Amino acid sequence: QVQLVESGGGLVQPGGSLRLSCAASGIIFSINYMSWYLQAPGKERALVATIGRDGSTNYAASVKGRFTISRDNAKNTVYLQMNSLKPEDTAVYYCRAEYRRAGIVIKDYWGQGTQVTVSS
Repeated sequence: QVQLVESGGGLVQPGGSLRLSCAASGIIFSINYMSWYLQAPGKERALVATIGRDGSTNYAASVKGRFTISRDNAKNTVYLQMNSLKPEDTAVYYCRAEYRRAGIVIKDYWGQGTQVTVSS
């Protein structure tokens, strides 16, 4: 079993920065992809960024150049550095851990989410 705990959300002004953290614990040996998703009120959950074991990353077009996903393997933690924040970034951000084999998601786990609000 894998447990994920997000932290770092809060209220920030437009143009500001925030760093989200997702700490993983439990039986995590098989996890090979970590992602951040967002869900705005009344909208579907959407992918923000993904990082693989090889360090490869993918980003949603709306956050490219502003957000950076990274990991600290020693701490079993993934981060999302968010810069130049916009009001439209306001959402609950969720961490997702995946075990994939041959392109198939064998198992995934979700955190509880952390609120990010960008407002003046």
